[in-house]
Amino acid sequence: MTIKVGDKIPSAKLMQATADGPQEVTTEEFFGGKTVVLFGVPGAFTPTCSAKHLPGFVNHAAEFKAKGVDAIACMAVNDVFVMGAWGKDQNAIGSVAMLADGSAAFTQAMGLEFDLTARGLGMRCQRFALVAKNGVVTHVAVEEPGAFEVSKAETVLGAL
Repeated sequence: MTIKVGDKIPSAKLMQATADGPQEVTTEEFFGGKTVVLFGVPGAFTPTCSAKHLPGFVNHAAEFKAKGVDAIACMAVNDVFVMGAWGKDQNAIGSVAMLADGSAAFTQAMGLEFDLTARGLGMRCQRFALVAKNGVVTHVAVEEPGAFEVSKAETVLGAL
């Protein structure tokens, strides 16, 4: 079942790429007591994700902060080293937290898995964006396969 407004963010452990290297973080730590924008992408360094999705959130980070957002995070079913390299490549470190869900456990707990095995990519995350306040979802938008409309930074800003 796909996560929806009013649901609590599932309990999980993720790896965060930081300037000091990989660090484990629980969803309770990351979402607790804060307003967080989380967006998920099918994969780091993929065309739409690199050209449009992540850059939109990096470019609008100050606007999110002005609207009371404490943290912006990008998540993908990739390892933390790939997420760190992608974050550096996209100048996202410092404005967008790069979260790795390497085993897709968190993605599956949210009901957002996307099987791309036939295309050689394995289990991935659907493209989505959500807002959570103190760990409870207040807005969620999941894209149809191949689409990029409802999870754009500008669309999420309008939902705040």
